[in-house]
Amino acid sequence: MSDTSFLELRSPRPSLMLRLAGWLIARRGSELDDPVALAENIPGRAPPQDAPMPASFRDRFDVEEQELEGQQVVTLHPKGATGRWHIIYFHGGGFFLPMFKEHWPLVAALVEATGASVSVPLYKVVPEHDHRPAEALADALFAHISKTWEPGRIALAGDSAGGNMAAALALRLRDAGGAMPGRLILFAPWLDVTLEDEAARKVEDDDIMLAVDPLRIMGGWWAGSRDPKDPQVSPLYADPTGLPPTAIFQGRDDIFVIDSHSYASNAASRGADIKLYEYQGAPHVFMAVTPTREAKDVFRLCDRFLKKGN
Repeated sequence: MSDTSFLELRSPRPSLMLRLAGWLIARRGSELDDPVALAENIPGRAPPQDAPMPASFRDRFDVEEQELEGQQVVTLHPKGATGRWHIIYFHGGGFFLPMFKEHWPLVAALVEATGASVSVPLYKVVPEHDHRPAEALADALFAHISKTWEPGRIALAGDSAGGNMAAALALRLRDAGGAMPGRLILFAPWLDVTLEDEAARKVEDDDIMLAVDPLRIMGGWWAGSRDPKDPQVSPLYADPTGLPPTAIFQGRDDIFVIDSHSYASNAASRGADIKLYEYQGAPHVFMAVTPTREAKDVFRLCDRFLKKGN
């Protein structure tokens, strides 16, 4: 029997609020349902625009804005305070959606739960760009923050495609032999852009947001000329040795649960400090529904994870 000590089921059944949120999301539908339309229509779209930060955030947080590598970065600091940690948070969206309005409450909840500063890179997306501009921004942002923060007090985090970016940045930093971030926090990460493991198909009917075939198209756009199984594109195939302590938060009604489990199992078997927290009946990036019991649990665990060993 394989060792599953890395795995913890945090919620054996979804809360009423999460079930209601799932019903509303399913009713709204997803633009990822039709892979043919996605491939034909998206490349000719108007330039995507990031959802603006809510104006109320300027009262709730100390807001810092800057430009790096020709792209914008927004940082939220606790009001009138400086936290012990600085989190770089990469938003999801299949690499092709810009920052959208549901991400801002998630980022705010992360600041308030952990007391950390959180920087959000508003990176260039596919198919207008491949991975290269976003990677350049990620590298530049870590280097910039490292000038004023001890690297060991920087955490890399992200949801979905952003989880991929956070893991890939950690790999680049490790391979460069420089200073490493202190933590890696992944919300429903997209770890293999090829979604090669057909077990994801068994979850697809329960996933109200994602589908395998459209994601494979977007993953190909992200990879560009690079091998889509290169660990920098698909961290599932990386050797996890030497990465920071890692926490993964994953709903079980999410096709990414298959690769999250494989990634965590492989890392744990190699002695890595990793924990996978799963939530029964929870959809993709369920923590974005911040009022739910499950989301609040995630943010409490993030705070505990940052304080671990301090």
